[in-house]
Amino acid sequence: MIKLLSMKKFLKYFTPFEWSLWAVSIATVVGFYIGFQNTEWTYLVTTILGVTSLIFLAKGNLIGLILTLIFSVFYVIVAITYRYYSEVITYGTMTLPIGIVCLIQWIKNPYKDKKHEVEIVELKKDDYVYIIVLGAIVSIIMYFILGWIKTPNLEISTISIFTSFVASYLSLKRSRFYAVAYAVNDIILIALWAFASATDLSYLTIVICFVSFFANDFYAFINWTKIYKKQRMGL
Repeated sequence: MIKLLSMKKFLKYFTPFEWSLWAVSIATVVGFYIGFQNTEWTYLVTTILGVTSLIFLAKGNLIGLILTLIFSVFYVIVAITYRYYSEVITYGTMTLPIGIVCLIQWIKNPYKDKKHEVEIVELKKDDYVYIIVLGAIVSIIMYFILGWIKTPNLEISTISIFTSFVASYLSLKRSRFYAVAYAVNDIILIALWAFASATDLSYLTIVICFVSFFANDFYAFINWTKIYKKQRMGL
């Protein structure tokens, strides 16, 4: 079950590097938001929620999943404004539902007595093949649906669905490679929202959001690898 940390333990829970990563990410996003006189508050809230969720996820903490679910709702709202239906469908019907199931699985599988740390699983090669094939099938189907509803930047949007699906599934399976999949997805989304910001600079906040996401997901993989090795040693 989820157990809240006291303020003293909370401050010590994150390393100086993790606090710095979070602070720099937030400061960068806020800086761009103010610098370009963005008035869309949902963009800023979405980004802050996302960045904060990632720093918790990097620790294998359940709070990160809860914040991700809230982030997904806000992100769907942002995606609707530019008719990025691929993102609406991805987060509204895939990431959000999988995230709820993922939260349940993480609650059921803490590492030993560490209620704030999920037990990390090493998947077999067949599992990765299954995930990739299933993701490809879903993406091909969505390509034609997105084309029918005239989604902007169709090809990139379809790739985003594939990487998001793989990342969500790996997260559900508690694999440390979920962060790698999300990092790849971040690159795709940087390109996707860069096209949007070319016509409306207010979306530049979302571009910077996913640049920050990339840095955080890259760190998450490194930290999950460390956590996995400690768990294998019984620490």
